[in-house]
Amino acid sequence: MTTKRAIILAGGKGTRLRPFTVVLPKPLMPIGEYPILEVVVRQLARSGFDRITMAVNHQAELIKAFFGDGSKWGICIDYSVEDKPLGTMGPLRLIRDLPDHFLVMNGDILTDLDFREFFQQHVTADHMFTISSHRRQQVIDYGVLEKNALQDLVGFREKPTVDYEVSMGIYMASRFVLEYIPANQLYGFDGLMVDLLKAGKKVRVKSFSGYWLDIGRPDDYMQAIEQFDAMRSKFIHD
Repeated sequence: MTTKRAIILAGGKGTRLRPFTVVLPKPLMPIGEYPILEVVVRQLARSGFDRITMAVNHQAELIKAFFGDGSKWGICIDYSVEDKPLGTMGPLRLIRDLPDHFLVMNGDILTDLDFREFFQQHVTADHMFTISSHRRQQVIDYGVLEKNALQDLVGFREKPTVDYEVSMGIYMASRFVLEYIPANQLYGFDGLMVDLLKAGKKVRVKSFSGYWLDIGRPDDYMQAIEQFDAMRSKFIHD
């Protein structure tokens, strides 16, 4: 049976959510009656994960005090403590016992993604790296001018909507990615993607059309607060 291991990135300072995060680390910001990270832990436990390692740095003691060994949620939780910020992918080099395939995710994501299915699809295909992605729309707040090489106006769009696909901050990885991650250096998801593409490695993108908010963004956080109680059955099964 494949061991289901999750690495949760919970070491960020949450600068985008200040002043809220002056007191609490971002993963402990409340959504309804729960910290967002507890919602994630409950979802992973329900999805059959055996073990969670939380990569912590900023206000690590608060996170460790809240979650302890994970027995409250029926899952084993341990911690990898950074003595300096290492970005989103750098912390993986500190974890010595990673299995062949493992989930990596930010600790501030509110989603109804099926983590069990996402894990299994990656393992079955034996990919090196899989990104869970989501389509977003952004309304440009200005009238957009289109011009030609002679600087003549050739088109005009009033407040157009732009569609784009973004990473959800949820990934599946194989141990082979560790070969591309420098030790003890600040190294992010963006750097890993560039390096894997340069090396000619395939990175899979699995689109997800369900619910997803990045709680680290103030607008998403406020939306989550407004919607959570009415939608809690999507995320929490008591």
